[in-house]
Amino acid sequence: MPPVIFLMGPTASGKTQLAVELVQKFPLEIISVDSAMVYRGMDIGTAKPAAATLARAPHHLIDIRDPAAAYSAAQFCDDALRLVNEITARQKIPLLVGGTMLYFRALLKGLSDLPSASQAVRADLLAHAAAAGWPALHAELTRVDAVAASRIHPHDGQRIQRALEVYKVTGVPLSEQQASRQSGLAQYTIYSLALAPDDRSVLHARIAARFMQMLSEGLLEEVRCLYARGDLSLETPAMRAAGYRQVWEHLSGQLSYKEMEQRGIIATRQLAKRQLTWLRHWPDIHWFDSEMPGLTEKVAAFVETLVQSKS
Repeated sequence: MPPVIFLMGPTASGKTQLAVELVQKFPLEIISVDSAMVYRGMDIGTAKPAAATLARAPHHLIDIRDPAAAYSAAQFCDDALRLVNEITARQKIPLLVGGTMLYFRALLKGLSDLPSASQAVRADLLAHAAAAGWPALHAELTRVDAVAASRIHPHDGQRIQRALEVYKVTGVPLSEQQASRQSGLAQYTIYSLALAPDDRSVLHARIAARFMQMLSEGLLEEVRCLYARGDLSLETPAMRAAGYRQVWEHLSGQLSYKEMEQRGIIATRQLAKRQLTWLRHWPDIHWFDSEMPGLTEKVAAFVETLVQSKS
């Protein structure tokens, strides 16, 4: 079966740089697996590749939505599967790169036929969250679907809301419905690569340094432009991205500049922790230390075997 490569890892682990280097060596095409890079105008805070980088190594699924528009895992699967088929037809290998683990899992495991959103149920859940807080709704989710709750952070309102909504509309836990789904990549051989430093303190330092660099490059002005639009809020999925929420709260007067810096770094480290938790349970994964000497050559040697077998 034709190969598909997943290049996964926590934020700030160097996935994009490695992917660009691999594209120069092999017949690969990059598909971005990032729930924030899909949005136009969100460049600095998402560490979106610069124009010169994209000229060397084009990325699919970047800048395809306005920040006011939602983009679901189901929409990603539709787009990614179409691109995987097109890239394979061009006699190239799809290289899916990113850190949105929910998207990777949905693509690998498939999506069940979940019910459409119920505006009435959603409004009731949002009102409950506003009164009691998302941890209270997470506790409710634990009672009706402990498996789903174990995968969701107590403050991840979007996913808590959806899991409870599915249960209230259907009476069947979300985790049970997801267990019956079918993968759209069944006709492909998936090779999963994970990139992360063995020393977690190195990753924490890189996250802090990168967030400070984003601020120096104009993250505040980027979010100020989004803030000034008037059609976005912290309830908009795009604005829940790590870093953007904290800058938004600073612009609205909820956080001082120093608090924004600290909370932005903390939120990004928490994101990295969740990503690593996903990866530790990922099946048949090949780990690479992002700090090892000759990293590109070692990963390239692995990819070379795939290219040869495809030939």
